[in-house]
Amino acid sequence: MPDAAAIAAEARRDYAYHDNLPYRLGDRIGHRAKIGLIVLAPDWTIEHEVTALCRLPGVAVFSNRIPMAPEVNLETLRAMGPNVAACADMLMPGFELDVVAYGCTSGTIAIGKEPLFESIRSVRPGVECTTPIVAGVAGWERLGIGRIALMTPYIEEVNVAMRDFVLGHGIEVPVMGTFNNPLDEDVAAIDGQSLHDGIMKLGASDEVDGVFVSCTSLHVTPVIARAEEALGKPVISSNLALSWHSLRLAGVGDAVPGYGRLMTV
Repeated sequence: MPDAAAIAAEARRDYAYHDNLPYRLGDRIGHRAKIGLIVLAPDWTIEHEVTALCRLPGVAVFSNRIPMAPEVNLETLRAMGPNVAACADMLMPGFELDVVAYGCTSGTIAIGKEPLFESIRSVRPGVECTTPIVAGVAGWERLGIGRIALMTPYIEEVNVAMRDFVLGHGIEVPVMGTFNNPLDEDVAAIDGQSLHDGIMKLGASDEVDGVFVSCTSLHVTPVIARAEEALGKPVISSNLALSWHSLRLAGVGDAVPGYGRLMTV
């Protein structure tokens, strides 16, 4: 019986076959920065927004999804904790990442920043880590914001925990507002005008220096620049803060215009 090589050679008799085309190796995708993004299973929005915000030469975002129930409450958020390490491990396995970004604002509150980072670093030793709320705190500090209006889609128990977290980092929260919908599927479909109106309503208070729109499922980036211009105050969303902080932690200082003040500093 003919061997495989003989069969292949016979098959190639009727066409030209070049089996040693010359090539050179160039820069890989992500040669400047490789960002690993942990995405909640039901999240419709974060990959779309973070990829757009990090679309810079030599920067790449690689994502993996973590199991999560579609209804957001403290119990379902905490249930993600045991799966964080395995999810981080499967982000471009075998290759080093510059940053691992855990893509859940409220999940950071429920699980805790330190346990999250310890889980990630158990499989990615020494990697830079961030989350939307950790990034938000860094962003407010960078812009000199000490009083925020906090806008969320969450139910009360999550809102209370989030406000306590922010207060614990020295940021005042004189104004809050919520869409009060725990379903990620609905949250992702809240339209731009509703988001803009909510930002304007909360941000108009003289007691606040800026607005933080919390939740990676909210599709906020298209309205941020317009809302900032109308308010005369910074507006930061979960995905915007996460993208900015991931880039800066990776050593990428490029401005990304068109998305508000934070992406230019």
